[in-house]
Amino acid sequence: MASPVIRVEYEQPAPSGRLDRAANESGAACDTRHAWARVPSEPSAAERAALKDRVRRLLVERDAVMVSHFYVHPDLQDLAEETGGIVSDSLEMARFGRDHRARTLVVSGVRFMGETAKILSPDKRVLMPDLDATCSLDLGCPEDEFSRFCDQHPDRTVVVYANTSAAVKARADWLVTSSCALDVVRALTAQGQKILWAPDRHLGDYIRRETGADMVSWQGACIVHDEFKALELELLMKEHPGAKVLVHPESPADVIALADAVGSTSAILGAAQRMDATEFIVATDNGMLHKLRTLNPGKTFIEAPTGGNSATCKSCAHCPWMAMNGLAELARVLETGAGEVHVDPSLGLRARVPIDRMLAFTAALKNGQPVGAIVDGIGAA
Repeated sequence: MASPVIRVEYEQPAPSGRLDRAANESGAACDTRHAWARVPSEPSAAERAALKDRVRRLLVERDAVMVSHFYVHPDLQDLAEETGGIVSDSLEMARFGRDHRARTLVVSGVRFMGETAKILSPDKRVLMPDLDATCSLDLGCPEDEFSRFCDQHPDRTVVVYANTSAAVKARADWLVTSSCALDVVRALTAQGQKILWAPDRHLGDYIRRETGADMVSWQGACIVHDEFKALELELLMKEHPGAKVLVHPESPADVIALADAVGSTSAILGAAQRMDATEFIVATDNGMLHKLRTLNPGKTFIEAPTGGNSATCKSCAHCPWMAMNGLAELARVLETGAGEVHVDPSLGLRARVPIDRMLAFTAALKNGQPVGAIVDGIGAA
């Protein structure tokens, strides 16, 4: 039986002629668009066990390894770690897939993650449980409109978030994830460079506030994080006065202002483990709660609210496209070879430049090496 399909709203900035500074600052230059997502059926306990056994066997037979994001179903997170794969944020997913010896990477996440894996490992086969699993940030930043936006600002260094297509990455000077965005933009700003940021307006605004960067921004948004509400969060905090608030920086500024810790999925995990609180309110995709609870069995994690009483929501704190990844789909692509990610080789070579630049920067930072030489002289795309 075919999986049910749901309609999903997302925002796309208006044509580039309207992306002037006033619209940029007001965040008003967005149109509502519609996409769709499939909803996989939940397997029974017996079906789940059989599917996991089938996937384990196929991973060995296909010389494959699982690369799963924190937001996908717990089954795909647990199975990745049980079979020698990884569960991580998009930065570590990119590193792991590039460096692992397996000839096939099975990426459980959304389309841009599979594309990034293929760009970094062009000689490997990259499979995804569902190639239609996309991202509102990717959808809301079409390459042609974004390229015109860049052309309007030729003096700016183009920094794009990982949640973008291969074509948008190819137009960029730098790629960043939420794990390294502050460090990269801070280093570029120290070199006197002006920034063109895309696509998430909330993350871009957070980076601008934290670094003081001279920045113009594309006006996209994540349909999950954009829905967190400060007023409802404050009410929840009053109900749980001892709870610490953990917030992903794709959230609105008034939500970030209430946080005890702000950061990427990996940073949120680290904060939950370091802090001495026993209760946490978490403003990110609720797929993250599985790993938080697994690593912190004595602590309680509460979803941050996405709307007021009786409110409707677009995501209810879970990405509908991340939810398209399921065990049955995973087994199917391993068995048949369907769901293979392809990136035009010439496009991949251009898109790899900003990705490699990010990986070199973060490796130098991790090893305590100077990063100035990596950013010095990098001009606008």
